[in-house]
Amino acid sequence: MEKVVLAFSGGLDTTVCVKLLEEKYDLEVITACVDVGQGEEEIKKAEEMADKIGSLKHYTIDAREEFANDYISKGIKANAEYEGYPLSTALARPLIAQKIIEIAEEENATAIAHGCTGKGNDQFRFEAVILSMSDLKIIAPIRELNLTRSEEIQYAKDHGLPLSSDKTYSIDENIWGRSIEGGNLEDPANEPSEEIYEWTASYKDSKDEPEKVIIEFEEGVPIAINGEMMGLIELINKANEIAGFNGVGRVDMIENRIIGLKSREIYEVPGAKLLIAAHKALEELVLTTDEIRFKELMSTIYADLVYRAMWQEPLREDLDQAIDNMQQRVSGKVSLKLFKGSIAPLTRESPFSLHDIDDISFEDKQTDQREVEGMIKHHALQAAKYQKLNK
Repeated sequence: MEKVVLAFSGGLDTTVCVKLLEEKYDLEVITACVDVGQGEEEIKKAEEMADKIGSLKHYTIDAREEFANDYISKGIKANAEYEGYPLSTALARPLIAQKIIEIAEEENATAIAHGCTGKGNDQFRFEAVILSMSDLKIIAPIRELNLTRSEEIQYAKDHGLPLSSDKTYSIDENIWGRSIEGGNLEDPANEPSEEIYEWTASYKDSKDEPEKVIIEFEEGVPIAINGEMMGLIELINKANEIAGFNGVGRVDMIENRIIGLKSREIYEVPGAKLLIAAHKALEELVLTTDEIRFKELMSTIYADLVYRAMWQEPLREDLDQAIDNMQQRVSGKVSLKLFKGSIAPLTRESPFSLHDIDDISFEDKQTDQREVEGMIKHHALQAAKYQKLNK
């Protein structure tokens, strides 16, 4: 019998997929969970669920370090925010897909399966990588059988499949962020309840006094918080904790999905918001005017490529090279004030600063202010001629 490797979380969709792949596709199912920081509880849940439903074999792949150092670091350097929120789920999917391919090749499987529906973004993100990096067949049981969520639940009950929980919402989590969707959140007219949030304090429960935090960067990557050097994973976890306590990082938005649907999405990205805000503040100090303007364009394009499942697109690699070149000078420290969900830069310092206090000071006598008069006369010269002709 041929084998298939299923990207497995232990949730409703992937649990149902195991039985569907056996029953409808006549395949032996190997389940695989890639750990990108969704938490020990979720990893354990996937392992226990795989055992309960009797998958042929289950893999747990620890990819947290790789995710932080090879993906999140790029997201920070690029300031990768899509429609205003730092990308987390989209940034992890290419890595997960690559790890699933490696398992499939090791197991001599003929196909890879996922539990994505036909309405979301993840089907694109998984399949784009699989198609570009392998010749394996792709199976998407939920999409191919056109199943609704209620039909999945009934199928699970009919086949005696254990359901991991009765959660109303669909939640995806990694070390860079949490996404919450589904249930009554689908209607933008419904106010989200406080129970959906786990990483961030509400305005009422956040600290009543501002907190100052100092982030240090080396070539665009954060390396220390409040003077304490640490690895990127530890630093992200610390940033999540500090920012979350101060109510930073809640995003409630109407998002434009790849297939054109508008979707109400809620994100918790406290550490990402803090680190990207600090990174942008440092770039303002060390990059030239033209670099900053072009970087804003590159950031928008970069985030759009990642969101739209174009991680394999050569333009993304080209942008990485251009951004890395700029980031050689993005080293230094930024202090920020966090208070009731807000972030405000307080100080910036860098050995590569283009700001010269002597040049900008009102007390400067080295610069002859009169020299600018000739420049002013020729500034907007064509616009002045146009206005005179109009009269």
